[in-house]
Amino acid sequence: MPRPDPADPFGTAALREGTLLAWASSPTRLREDAATEADLVRAGYRDRVLTELAQNAADAAARAGVPGALCLWRDGDDLHVANTGAPLDEAGVQALTALRASSKTGGVGRFGVGFTAAAAVSEDIEIRSRSGSIRFSAAHTRDALADRGVPAPESGIPVLRLAWPASMPPAPGWDTEVVLRLRPGIDAETLLDGFAAEAVDLLLELPALAAVTVGGRELTRTCTEAESGLRVVAVGERTWWEYAGPHARWLVPVVDGVAVPVPQDVLRAPTRSDEELSLPALVIADVPMQPDRRRLLPGAPVAGLARGYAGFVAALPPRQRPAMVPVPGFARSEVDALLREAVLQELRAHPWLPPAGGGDDLVPDRATALTGLTDELAAVLADVVPGLIRPDLCGPRYAAALGAVDVHRLGPARIAELLAGVEREPAWWYRLYEALTPLVVDSVVAEELAAIPVPLSDGRTVTGPRTAVLGTDVGHLRMPWVRLVHPDAAHPLLTRLGAGTVTAVDLLADPALLAAVEDVDVDDHEATAELAEVVLRLAAQVPAEAVPRELGALLLPDADGELVPADELLLPGAPLADVLVEDAPFATLDPQVAEQYDAEALRAVGVGWGFTVLRAELPTGPDHDLPDEEQWWGTLDEDPESLVAVRDLDLVDDARWDRALSLLVAEPGTAAALGDRRGYTAWWLRTYASLGGRTLGHLRAPDDEAFAGLLDPCPHPDADRLRPCLAATGVESTETAALLLDRLADPDRTPAPAVTARAHAALAAASAAGMLDLDALHLPDAVRSLAGSIVDAADALVLDRPWLAAVVPADRLVLGALPTAAVLADLLDVALASAEVSGHVTGPGRATGWRNEPAAVLAAAVAQRPLPRGPLVVHERLTVRCSGAVTGERDVSWWVDESGTTHCTGPGLAAAVAALSPPEPR
Repeated sequence: MPRPDPADPFGTAALREGTLLAWASSPTRLREDAATEADLVRAGYRDRVLTELAQNAADAAARAGVPGALCLWRDGDDLHVANTGAPLDEAGVQALTALRASSKTGGVGRFGVGFTAAAAVSEDIEIRSRSGSIRFSAAHTRDALADRGVPAPESGIPVLRLAWPASMPPAPGWDTEVVLRLRPGIDAETLLDGFAAEAVDLLLELPALAAVTVGGRELTRTCTEAESGLRVVAVGERTWWEYAGPHARWLVPVVDGVAVPVPQDVLRAPTRSDEELSLPALVIADVPMQPDRRRLLPGAPVAGLARGYAGFVAALPPRQRPAMVPVPGFARSEVDALLREAVLQELRAHPWLPPAGGGDDLVPDRATALTGLTDELAAVLADVVPGLIRPDLCGPRYAAALGAVDVHRLGPARIAELLAGVEREPAWWYRLYEALTPLVVDSVVAEELAAIPVPLSDGRTVTGPRTAVLGTDVGHLRMPWVRLVHPDAAHPLLTRLGAGTVTAVDLLADPALLAAVEDVDVDDHEATAELAEVVLRLAAQVPAEAVPRELGALLLPDADGELVPADELLLPGAPLADVLVEDAPFATLDPQVAEQYDAEALRAVGVGWGFTVLRAELPTGPDHDLPDEEQWWGTLDEDPESLVAVRDLDLVDDARWDRALSLLVAEPGTAAALGDRRGYTAWWLRTYASLGGRTLGHLRAPDDEAFAGLLDPCPHPDADRLRPCLAATGVESTETAALLLDRLADPDRTPAPAVTARAHAALAAASAAGMLDLDALHLPDAVRSLAGSIVDAADALVLDRPWLAAVVPADRLVLGALPTAAVLADLLDVALASAEVSGHVTGPGRATGWRNEPAAVLAAAVAQRPLPRGPLVVHERLTVRCSGAVTGERDVSWWVDESGTTHCTGPGLAAAVAALSPPEPR
């Protein structure tokens, strides 16, 4: 083998000679080569100068097994591109000049035509390598053709078919240097700026390149392996996550630790092609391309590139994975459509979706997304709804991506369906309702959850809150007659979904409960015990007055084990037992039951301790099983708004009323009932209760002086608190009137004159008001006079004219209220004084007027009364000649004759003013 010429180490002379002979012998061949190169420059390799030079540099570095470096700089109008790696060899030179053949068996540029891109910017290209240098020159080619007499083609001179040896070595530190003497009109600085923009992509696309320097600006690539299986690739200040699949590498930009999906790009094979893509990641693949590397070869295996994409997505942080799913949209190219579908199939078939609560990733067709899912809801539904994905991936933001890979999406209605038949503890259901609450944002969602199961207090589970009620204060009770939500599951959400609410008061008043109490089988001790448990636990939650009196029929065991209605039982040690008659219809409650339940609850349902108070709103008649209730109802003018009455007063032993009254006063409920004088309790006690053989209505409060001397004071130590149950300060009934009349006629009684007058006035007022049954009233034969003596009714006179008191003896005079004197006279069957006594004034007097008499004016001013009207005669001495029941002459201080003229002595003026003038209104 001949030794190479040191001046022409690559044998370019022989290569030129062969090409020139071919052109000379076949002008068509010359035109074809010129046209082919021109087509490649203008079309196939347009705008790919740096890409093709970088690919050559990457191949050189790969062949040498060193990190590739590429450097570009400007020297005047020359552009220098230097690289490290294997130097230029003879085979490479032959490939460069052959146009259609390559010496490479691996690497990127296998077609031997990529270098043609350099001709787009230069017609004078020098390749300097440490193994030797060559030069391509359009001018030299034109001269060589002229020397051979071969005319140059009109389409132009091919630049890269003829090479000449060159002597310049590459720049120090570089293995190969390409010098491009730029065509006129091409600005080197603008070209370098464009190359700088491409440099980042080239460092991503060509792993053999580690650094690119453009005009002094150096970019390097660093790679770090991450535990997730990703590789962190950094170029300058920018970062990507890279994942290597079997046939492609996938990269996604990263900003602040978050993958940023690529809006659009092109297939990189490995450098940029013209195949547009809409995938969210960069695709760098080893795939058959057309010679210009712009388009895939027909039938290229595009679908296979997607293998491993699911692994790429699974390696990303869980929350960022859905962003890497190609969302539905128009494909940007046929390749894009094929690759998108292949990627989606890859994602559908492999696990990459993070499950709620952790664990192995899920395959999409076995995964479930629930809009609005939270960590709390996911934890509750974990074993009910399989395959739930992380809550932060279930929002609307990722709906399109999850739908593209066929992830099942659940709504509230489907959740309700899946829960049907699920058996869980009530507390679990509460946690579920709590976790579902944020989802119920409107009536539509509420309607979708209408069929959600609800556990009841009796152990059943029903479908839908609308058929159930929540108890606010009912505790843990089994109530089969009402669909009561179990208290451990009672959540406010259920009311928003249609559940009603009930209180212990509502449940106690439920007709179903009252019917259960009435219909319970007396022989079924278990059923009666369960019913008692419900009623007494509920009664412990409410005020006693809220417990229906019908619950007194609740069966409870007595001390002998017999079932007895609650209102026929007494608590052990009840003080009421000490005041009742011996045959009272009460038994004693079983002591164990008394210890088991709240005493107030027992009392509320009728079990006695002290007296029981009955309460009824808007009563309409005497139908409350109270003793003598109808008689009391007859004393009312209209139905009361409420009835508050103490029960069982008729069962008190007459000899034990002293203790019974103390018991009534001591209990707040019964004491309040005593306070209503017109109420049933006070009426019954006044009418039937007695102390020392005396009815309470015949006794007065110790400090009540209205009828002192006629009525005895109540001897009970709590007499003041019993005031409504004692005699009134007036006459309220025929019985009281009869008592007062008898006491007034009783010589053993010594009431003060004022008490006597008050009693007569009260009797007359009651009679005038129609309160007395006169036919039932028995009148005594004697009456009480103003002097306090007992006088025969036939001899007594009722004072009806004040001046007559001066002539009628006090021991015959009966005094009440002057305006009702006629009524009193009729009631007592006693004559009026004016009807039986008359008088004639004797002796002269001085006729005058009231306003003219200083004594009269002074008396009216002191008494705050107006002056009387009518004629006035003043006498030095006033004598009246009487006739009728009283005879003879009498000296008086003032008198009114039959004509209506008032006669007075000077001292009598004040008495006349007081008697004849009503008080001034205030």
